[in-house]
Amino acid sequence: MKRRNILRAGLAGGVAAALPKFAIGQQADAKVLKFVPQANLTLLDPIITTAAVTANHAWMVWDTLYGVNGNLDPKPQMAEGHTVSDDGRTYLIKLRPGLKWHDGTPVRAQDCAPSLARWAVRDPFGQNLLKVVDSWGFADDRTVKITLKRPFPLLIQAIAQQNSFIMPERMAKTDPFKAITEYVGSGPFRFLPDEFVAGSSATWQRFDGYVPRQEPAEWTSGGKVAHFERIEWKVIPDSSTAAAALQSGEVDWYEQVQADLVPLLKRNSNIVFGPSNPQGYIGGMRFNHLHPPFNNVKLRRAVQMGVKQEDYMTAIMGTDHSLWETCRSQYPCGTTYGVETDLPVLRGKLEEARKMVRESGYNGQKAVIINPTDFATIGPLGEITFDLLKKIGINAELQSTDWGSVVQRRATKEPVEKGGWSIFHTWFTGGFILNPVITPPYRGLGEKGWFGWYDNPKIEQMTDAWLDAKDEAGRKKIAADIQAENYRQVPTINLGQFQIPTAWRDSLQGKLVATGPLFWNIKRA
Repeated sequence: MKRRNILRAGLAGGVAAALPKFAIGQQADAKVLKFVPQANLTLLDPIITTAAVTANHAWMVWDTLYGVNGNLDPKPQMAEGHTVSDDGRTYLIKLRPGLKWHDGTPVRAQDCAPSLARWAVRDPFGQNLLKVVDSWGFADDRTVKITLKRPFPLLIQAIAQQNSFIMPERMAKTDPFKAITEYVGSGPFRFLPDEFVAGSSATWQRFDGYVPRQEPAEWTSGGKVAHFERIEWKVIPDSSTAAAALQSGEVDWYEQVQADLVPLLKRNSNIVFGPSNPQGYIGGMRFNHLHPPFNNVKLRRAVQMGVKQEDYMTAIMGTDHSLWETCRSQYPCGTTYGVETDLPVLRGKLEEARKMVRESGYNGQKAVIINPTDFATIGPLGEITFDLLKKIGINAELQSTDWGSVVQRRATKEPVEKGGWSIFHTWFTGGFILNPVITPPYRGLGEKGWFGWYDNPKIEQMTDAWLDAKDEAGRKKIAADIQAENYRQVPTINLGQFQIPTAWRDSLQGKLVATGPLFWNIKRA
């Protein structure tokens, strides 16, 4: 296929068996949207995790000061607008009038300032911004005041693009490394904790006090008009069962359809397909850099030499190359910085990898792979890595649980003997690793960074230089240098680039294109 067509790939797959009969209750009605999410929802705080399923929940409950359109341009959302002082060091962000929390109290600038401060501690882009922030404050109840030590021209882009959800002051002052314990937001839907059953279902109810913007909805910006009274998520780990529920009309929307089920579902004229994320997905193998054996860069390089992207992509997407492509870049191929490395890696050179293991000083320490059994586009990645590690001489153990447990366990910094881990697999949306500053799996922030805690001050110095670059040519050069350093240090291994189809009943209209499922604007015909 033509390289770089993956983000616009069509949907196809192999032959699927007959789908089983499944019933979750009555057919969906005009007031309720029933949705099958990509995975179990276990963590409810979008600041402490980067799990996509948590972000999908969060967009219903919490709003942001700025959203983005399809070009990722910042657009005012909770904000009415902002001004910047002549010296570029003071930002005044004015809130729209009439904003309310789900408990009926008004949204104030006093809520927004600590919300941004908490977000900045955990988000990579926010951490760069945090270096230059003098204070997160407010001028009055409707005006957020951010003062800087020096200008940071990308401030608005940072808070628009990076899920900087605004919470009430009492929640925003929660330690950013501890989860919130209540879920009051100001978004178009209220989360219903009493109806939440982890591993089974979650429910949100329309917030009638929400005042949408007047512009048309686009990605995370514009008018968030909630047409459904309730959004009900039904966790169905078995893909065939979920597809059967969609066919029968017992659910309205199936977030991520396994490739081999697409042909059968396409025979149903009442089902519509589209890409679940127009930016595409990138498979990733993440190492734990704190503990043996992968605190040894030579061993990480050996694994990188043995990885063959084609094996991973075929395992989750099949042999139809219109759904996937190899991509030997830390950035999405087909984007501004997505230039592939010229190093001879990621091509499955097993004999060379075995030699590198022998020369690395590895002495047989156990490598624990934590892996989900209920995530069709992630689970097979771990199984292939387990086989690869065995082949190249690494003492590997595959520990399989549900995805929610993997998400919780990957946050522990303990060694494997105390419940820790050595490798986990996931995928990243294209926007998650689009440029040097917003790429958590490749930032060198150490124990303040993403799970795995890759520590590389050189990467952070180059990231600062990228932010300060005077033109795009300079930024491209620095981005390439960052990639070269990361291919030498191997914080994360790119396993290939692909697209996952999403499917919904044709009775739904107004579904927005975005990096994940958005539940406003959509309604039943």
